Amino acid sequence: MDMATRPFRSVLYIPASKERALEKARSMPVDAIIFDLEDAVAPEEKPAARATLAEALKTSYGQRTRIVRINGLDTEWGLDDAKAAAAMDCDAILLPKVETTAQLDRLAEITDNPLWAMMETPMGMLNAKDIGAHPRLQGMVMGTNDLAKELNARFRADRLPMITGLGLCVLAAKAFGKVIVDGVYNAFKDDEGLAAECAQGRDMGMDGKTLIHPAQVDITNAAFAPDEKEIDLARRQIEAYEEAKAQGQGVAVVDGKIVENLHVETAKKTLAKAEAIAALAG
Repeated sequence: MDMATRPFRSVLYIPASKERALEKARSMPVDAIIFDLEDAVAPEEKPAARATLAEALKTSYGQRTRIVRINGLDTEWGLDDAKAAAAMDCDAILLPKVETTAQLDRLAEITDNPLWAMMETPMGMLNAKDIGAHPRLQGMVMGTNDLAKELNARFRADRLPMITGLGLCVLAAKAFGKVIVDGVYNAFKDDEGLAAECAQGRDMGMDGKTLIHPAQVDITNAAFAPDEKEIDLARRQIEAYEEAKAQGQGVAVVDGKIVENLHVETAKKTLAKAEAIAALAG
């Protein structure tokens, strides 16, 4: 499954130091896992966490994308994290607080793995275009908690203080064909709030959302997957357009709306995503 169609609806953070959590994650219906060596691991536990994670990754996590988040290379743990992660059986390495391409260059010198970038500071937002264009970058993860702190922003359900930053990163990701997943929703018992934030992220173009608790998985998976109405419409748009082309016409009409080639391209992507999700579930 290539990156263009691989689902990233639900991306769950798992502390790399917790053996029980690492084991439980193998059976969770998530599309990707971020194995966290950074915020979720206490300083005194970091060396042991590297070994624990390396051992855990020797056993399969199925088709879930395995991403290891290391500490920043400007910290006392970052270099050892990067070297350890480079030897692990993972799919990508996630670097926190990326603000410049030089940070990614430095990590690229240590590992051949695809790179992901945490986008969580004002400078990161301003440099999103350059970061998104990095040839080794595969995906971006929005770090909305840190971004809100850096902005000194008040909490709003509509996330208005962060919309500019979110939008800049979405633009950068889409311009260069990179994956982008939204930040976490902290109130893990607030299903209604989570659904609303998922809908907002999906409407903006996010590919999925990072999660802090397994209870958030079902809502997020549903929010970032094509529903039955979207799938049905996509099929009908493709069929109608092909019929129109056969008759020498450049457009079709479905449900009273014009369907052009650009709509058909979107429809095909919708069906490809639905098929990829079904393949993961199978």
